[in-house]
Amino acid sequence: MPTYQFEAIDAATGKEIRDTVDAATELEAQATIRSMGYMVTKIKARKAKATAAAGGRKPGRSFAIGGVKGKHLTLFTRQLSILQDAGLPILRSLKILANMQEGGRLKNSLLDVCDEIEGGSTLSEAMSKSPKAFDRLYCNMIRAGEAGGALEVILRRLAEFMERSEALKRKVKGALVYPVVVVMVAVGILAYIMISIVPQFKKIFDDFGSELPPMTQTLITISNLTVNYWYLIPLLPVAFSLTIRAIKLIPYGRFGWDLFLLKMPIFGQLVEKNILSRSTRTLGTLLSSGVPILEALNITKETSGNMMFERLFQKTSDAIRDGEAIAKPLKSYSIPPFNVVSMLFWTVFFPGVGALLYLTKYKKSVVDDLVVNMVDVGEESGELDTMLYKVSDTYDEEVAVLTESLTSLMEPLLIIFLGGAVGFIVIALFMPLIKLITDLS
Repeated sequence: MPTYQFEAIDAATGKEIRDTVDAATELEAQATIRSMGYMVTKIKARKAKATAAAGGRKPGRSFAIGGVKGKHLTLFTRQLSILQDAGLPILRSLKILANMQEGGRLKNSLLDVCDEIEGGSTLSEAMSKSPKAFDRLYCNMIRAGEAGGALEVILRRLAEFMERSEALKRKVKGALVYPVVVVMVAVGILAYIMISIVPQFKKIFDDFGSELPPMTQTLITISNLTVNYWYLIPLLPVAFSLTIRAIKLIPYGRFGWDLFLLKMPIFGQLVEKNILSRSTRTLGTLLSSGVPILEALNITKETSGNMMFERLFQKTSDAIRDGEAIAKPLKSYSIPPFNVVSMLFWTVFFPGVGALLYLTKYKKSVVDDLVVNMVDVGEESGELDTMLYKVSDTYDEEVAVLTESLTSLMEPLLIIFLGGAVGFIVIALFMPLIKLITDLS
């Protein structure tokens, strides 16, 4: 039976209705809609979606795994914004961009969106049916643009938001590449020395049968452990990652790990400021696009990526629903609760002093007074979105400065570590040799 997409006016309330109805003919569909108390203004039969004979795959689609990369979605959003500014119809714009894409998730999703729009759906409705490509933030901003009749403005704003988010993400990732590569190379070199070189010296020392200094004995013990258990070098990081994943399957465990990331020395500030920058920009973008505050907070909660901030935005949303302003609950619920799993991580990573450090730091607020005061001023002046943008810009700069500082700090620390390790090996190997040469002479 055909499906008809219709627009109508509710005779009782005067509200505009958009829905679908199944009927044998268009006349029968109109009769059914009138019987529901609606006045039909537009009705259209949805086109049947063709599927390929093999495997049920739709024409033009390719096999795809996973979601869409952020940089690809950002580029698509900017291109769609430009086409809409030029005045092209949305369906034609989407088909042009779909043809430009290489095979993958984004191309498949765009083709699905085109089919949905041809069947009578709006752009936001069509995009919401492809959640692996377009998340709630994206779909709600598109919906707000459609409702306000300013889709091209919303697309431009969304493109700018995504470009800044991607730029910040690239900056943080780029700062981590150098230390990660250096550490991996250092581990490889030290493992080779322990497995191949130190055992050769051990044979020489055994042949002479002299007593070895404590440093040399320690080095030989480390070498023996490395030779016997070399497979643990790649296995330990994998086991650690799997353990963290298992702990995060439990909400309380994930909450503890997220708290540990926010409070850990040096890198905790970077994580916290990065989340605050992204969250305030997301919330400001949604509010400036006309999304209601409660819906905007729920979307921001889902995109924060940290359970502490998810809890904060949920509590703030509940307080606003009860009639409070946003600034007060934002400050009240930004103090983390005590978490046993978080204290356990502190104890493991910082033996001896970890529990004490956690007890002294866990009550520190994750939202600075600057954010609360700016939000309060924004509420009073009616420019909350503008204030949130300014907060995000401030934290963007702080993240950039902190990332640069950490990168500059990591270089000398890595050099000191490598120099110390190599120096220890050289001294430990040559002390017995010097003693043997002295004895022989």
